[in-house]
Amino acid sequence: MNSKTRKGSCLCGAVQVTATPKSNSVGACHCVMCRKWGGGPLLAAECGTAVSFEGSEQISIYNSSTWAERGFCRKCGTHLFFRLAEGAHYSIPVGLFDGANEWEFTGQVFIDQKPSFYSFAEKTKNLTKNEIFNWHAGE
Repeated sequence: MNSKTRKGSCLCGAVQVTATPKSNSVGACHCVMCRKWGGGPLLAAECGTAVSFEGSEQISIYNSSTWAERGFCRKCGTHLFFRLAEGAHYSIPVGLFDGANEWEFTGQVFIDQKPSFYSFAEKTKNLTKNEIFNWHAGE
């Protein structure tokens, strides 16, 4: 499947998202912050900057580090995005989008922080924390 514009919303519908993911790939982040944020790994689509929101007055931002922030609906608490502070690169939780069966699970990051009590059956590209930071430093 080629990348196409997708629509979705938070749980209560106060925030609507329109985005064009870079592909139909879904990645999992196992970092401590993502697991604390959602109770498990973040499953997200990389959307770059091709993202817009309706109901943006209902979005609260949490600066989770010096280099990234997370957005959520202030009415229902739904996780809306992970965004890099520089370049506005968005990762959108794939569960927000309509069309749940059109995705392919292709990668995992912070694999060295994944707890041992769960694992995924799919064979994916796996990157450690250091590999991720080195990759972003080279951009």
